[in-house]
Amino acid sequence: MSEHKFDFVVIGGGSGGYAAARTAHSAGLRVAVIDGAQELGGLCILRGCMPSKTLIESANRQLHIRHAAEFGLKATSHGVDVRTIRDRKRTLIADFAGYRQGQLEDGRFVLYRGHARFLSPHTVEVVPRDGSASFQITSRSFCIATGSEVFVPDVPGLAETGYWTSDDVLDTDSLPKTIAVLGGGAIALEMAHYLEAMGCAVTLIQRNSQLLTGLDRECSDVVAKAYTERGMSVHLGTHLNRISTHEGRKRIEFTTDGHTHAIRVDQILLAMGRQPETRGLDLEKAQVALHKAKIVVNDRMQTSQPHIFAAGDVCSPLDVVHLAIQQGEIAARNAHSLLNNKAANETIDYRLQLFGVFSHPQVACVGATTEKLKKDDIPFLSASYPFNDHGKSMVMGETAGFVQIHAHAETGEILGACVVGPEATELIHEVVIAMNFRATVKQFMAIPHYHPTLSEVWTYPAEEIADQLS
Repeated sequence: MSEHKFDFVVIGGGSGGYAAARTAHSAGLRVAVIDGAQELGGLCILRGCMPSKTLIESANRQLHIRHAAEFGLKATSHGVDVRTIRDRKRTLIADFAGYRQGQLEDGRFVLYRGHARFLSPHTVEVVPRDGSASFQITSRSFCIATGSEVFVPDVPGLAETGYWTSDDVLDTDSLPKTIAVLGGGAIALEMAHYLEAMGCAVTLIQRNSQLLTGLDRECSDVVAKAYTERGMSVHLGTHLNRISTHEGRKRIEFTTDGHTHAIRVDQILLAMGRQPETRGLDLEKAQVALHKAKIVVNDRMQTSQPHIFAAGDVCSPLDVVHLAIQQGEIAARNAHSLLNNKAANETIDYRLQLFGVFSHPQVACVGATTEKLKKDDIPFLSASYPFNDHGKSMVMGETAGFVQIHAHAETGEILGACVVGPEATELIHEVVIAMNFRATVKQFMAIPHYHPTLSEVWTYPAEEIADQLS
């Protein structure tokens, strides 16, 4: 087999791509990884999950100091050192990225540092980052895992006026006094939490009539109320008309409820979502179909070209790391089956739909929402319980929010759950485990829960639904 012929070539070395490459190698395939990024590691490690949560840890501690007097503590914040926060983030990310780089360079696969584009269904051209001559690679199968990029809406004046993305927030050593956050999804809410805690005056401008589009509105309402009480201005159901520069500041004109508003801020953070990174791949030459910019895949992670698979944000219904890893592993195992003249029959199950937001309060959900259950005409029962009536959360002084469980009205099987409140992204996993094993509410409520803990709050809605089933 020549140097540039492989069984399985992965385009993109992030979480999904690495998972695919590792799994394919373990199955005995000759594997190559092509990654054209300036740094190895992928979005989650370099510019997403890990760096943002590092900054948010500083924000959380700042909020603790703000409320210290409630706990009888004489503590005040003497300001923030954004440079130190940024440097701590850089140190941690360098460690995480170095570990991933070591995994990609440990000899299990051939690593090409360059950009790939398809010439045919079995051939790609690689343009090296170092400027050396391009070359071709042929492979019996592929996995596209190129991730996503910031979505930039077509708003008059936005490009000319200039803006930050989350990348800029993560690596700046100074912050503006006032900032407008455009968007209302996870990135927008997490960055707004950090920026406000650091002393910025924050205005949130969201297109949808609620924050966190797609989640049950009750969850969004709790976060909107909490952010407003912190002093943020939250505008929902808006339309951005024009952005311009006015006397050295950025002017944003938007419409909501038929009224036009204009605000002036020192900086704009664009956080209106991400889009699949498929530009430059020349997918049409491989006959790989797209829906808008997203690669179309079946439940076996196959594209319209059966030997070409995809994983991660470039094709996923939910852009989260744990799914990207699962998709990459399934793609690799199905490619191995295909190359051994067997059916590629391992499928992915999106039933759990686990999602979390590290806002304050945090938000997390798993499984179906009430809207989805109604749409699918599934009979269900729901029950919720507030944190302001739960002992441990009251002791913690974290009383905003609630937990809610949805269960099948006949079998009692847990179909979904959501939590808004303290440690929501940790608390949700108790229900994830229960749902993974298809537990009923009666089985769930029979599990012992230590008292007093946040976790025991789940037993109240479970018991309420179990009583209704009885």
